[in-house]
Amino acid sequence: MQLRGARRRQGVDRGFVLSDHADWPGLQRAIAATGASRVIVTHGYEAVMVRWLTERGLQAGSFATEYGNEEPA
Repeated sequence: MQLRGARRRQGVDRGFVLSDHADWPGLQRAIAATGASRVIVTHGYEAVMVRWLTERGLQAGSFATEYGNEEPA
């Protein structure tokens, strides 16, 4: 989770994406390692993840995207 030179390039406030193709403990560790104070969940078990994040004092929310719908368009 180290982003070399990110502060110098002034990109630290823009956020980044973590893959949902990770195991739950790995995803929890990755989120904690970022030091983020705000996390937005876009699909998967959104309510569960948002609850877990807020229970740990993070600002968390979710929003719908076009991804995650398995029905053909």
